[in-house]
Amino acid sequence: MKKTLVVFAHPYLEHSNSNAELINFYVRHQHFTLRDLYEEYPDFHIAAFRERKRIKNYDRFIFQLPLIWFGMPPLLKLWIDEVFDRDWLKEDHYNPLQGKEVHILVTTGGKERSFTKEGTYKYTVEELISGLIVSLNVFKANVKNVKVVYEANKLSKKEIILHKKEFVELLNQ
Repeated sequence: MKKTLVVFAHPYLEHSNSNAELINFYVRHQHFTLRDLYEEYPDFHIAAFRERKRIKNYDRFIFQLPLIWFGMPPLLKLWIDEVFDRDWLKEDHYNPLQGKEVHILVTTGGKERSFTKEGTYKYTVEELISGLIVSLNVFKANVKNVKVVYEANKLSKKEIILHKKEFVELLNQ
């Protein structure tokens, strides 16, 4: 099993049954290390050196986030800005993201049809979180998939469990 770092960023976790249930999976499995950015950095002061050192120890990464005002949560954006080191792009430097498997799990309160070119918002979720995807691509990470859980705030416990099962299947491919 791949040693996996879960970078989780949800500013309102207490109001998200779906995310709370989805992250329970990581806590129960020893190969997953859950880092809740809003719990760890409530003052938004990122320990960038410590985070860079930490990510070198993992084979795979999961970024789990809600869509907040049509983008990624602000603390996740700050974490990327401060932790991803441009020196990693230099030929003679070690890049801890290069070739590493990355999965992205996004929750949103909106309907799937709203996140299409013809829908209410005119953009897909992937387009709205493109800053994360492009950053990972620049650092040569292997983005395997982006799973979106639509209408996350309306899901029953059974539906949440089905989404969790689908995501686990994606991780095991």
